[in-house]
Amino acid sequence: MTATVPDAATRADLIAFLANLPSGAAPDPARATSARSKGGVFGGWRDDAPGRVYRISPSDLPSPAPETSANNPSRIVPRPKDAWPRVPSGFRVSLFAQGMTAPRMLQTAPNGDVFVTETDANRIRVLRPGADGRSARSNEIFAEGLAEPFGMAFYPQGPHPRWLYVAETNRIVRYAYTPGALRAAGPPEVVVARLSPTSAGHSNRDLAVSLDGRAMYTGIGSASNVADNMSRKPLAQAQAIQRREGLGATWDEEAGRARVVAFAPEVGRIRPYATGLRNCSGIAVQPRHGAVWCSTNERDRLGDDLVPDYVTRVPEGAFFGWPWWYIGDHEDPRLAGERPDLRGRVAIPDVLLQPHSASMGISFAEGARLPARWRGSAFVAEHGSWNRAQRTGPKLIRIPVDAAGAPTGEYEDVMTGFVLDEARVWGRPVSVAVAKDGALLIADDAGGVVWRLDYVGDAKAKH
Repeated sequence: MTATVPDAATRADLIAFLANLPSGAAPDPARATSARSKGGVFGGWRDDAPGRVYRISPSDLPSPAPETSANNPSRIVPRPKDAWPRVPSGFRVSLFAQGMTAPRMLQTAPNGDVFVTETDANRIRVLRPGADGRSARSNEIFAEGLAEPFGMAFYPQGPHPRWLYVAETNRIVRYAYTPGALRAAGPPEVVVARLSPTSAGHSNRDLAVSLDGRAMYTGIGSASNVADNMSRKPLAQAQAIQRREGLGATWDEEAGRARVVAFAPEVGRIRPYATGLRNCSGIAVQPRHGAVWCSTNERDRLGDDLVPDYVTRVPEGAFFGWPWWYIGDHEDPRLAGERPDLRGRVAIPDVLLQPHSASMGISFAEGARLPARWRGSAFVAEHGSWNRAQRTGPKLIRIPVDAAGAPTGEYEDVMTGFVLDEARVWGRPVSVAVAKDGALLIADDAGGVVWRLDYVGDAKAKH
């Protein structure tokens, strides 16, 4: 088939997109576990392909090389005509909604409406699916005038929630909610007036609810890369702070940062839950098992292959190392010798990801619109790197779990193809949710769209 593309810029983008597609058909999901990265254990965007599986171990980590740190941000361009996400054989991709302002997090209401935070626009939209579920038939503004809204949660859980909780940069609010409402009935109530003493730096705050409904969780990212704004204290003073605030707690501009906190939904008094997570930008509670999971952005400027981002279960009281340590007993050379007392006390994350992937929203899928062996898996949006000479591509990944709900340590590329070349991308997945019918919904803040992914079998797989 011959396609005519008269616009020169669009034609060049399309040629770049086609030229950089990996060769061969996308792997069948039933055989995906036999594929391994061809670009080394860490790989890069040219290795990305649906069905490709990665396993990164702590023993794979190289020595720090800050002198090689790259400044390599991608340039966002419009999606070329005929460019489309690549997915495994048998899957169908639909454009669920478009024309939004940098959509970030998604939350599906019990009636099937899809709530979307437009963080930069300080508002929340609600999308109502059409009869076939493949696209939104209405797109309404639910609430405006927020302060960088990000994560959302309906409460109580079940078919008749009364509230929509929203995490802003430094507080938690809630809107009275009636199922089916397309517009907030009034202003929000403040639940948590202040999450941390400072709010600069990482500003994304996601939300999740425990299975019993007694607790909500949110991650509060650090104010800097590696405690650049934190004074050095004698060991005794540092230990006094951690006795009050949790193992490895930080201070100054980093007070109350780089941690996960919990609070009772009806009370709003926060308490430390876990520490040392530089930026838990996506948080979820695992269905049936109840474990809290974080999708975490680790530190930059130690070289292309340090430090891996990660997705992990987060036990209460755990310390994940930031800023002094990473991935167990790997000491950050920029803070060498400052906290020897923390050696041997650093949790090792469950699943290590390509360094600088900018791991974001996470959701678990149990729906019938996915292959049976995918049900129960975690799905995570990867935003793509800036601090890596060999770019890690924006994509959606799957993290398989065993019968007990434990991650296997591997992860698999699910949706790729957003990179045109070494400099340009046309899409960046930032979050994922499960539609009422079991399909996956993926927010792409670069394209201003929400994609829909479902499994239909090879005969029907098209868009």
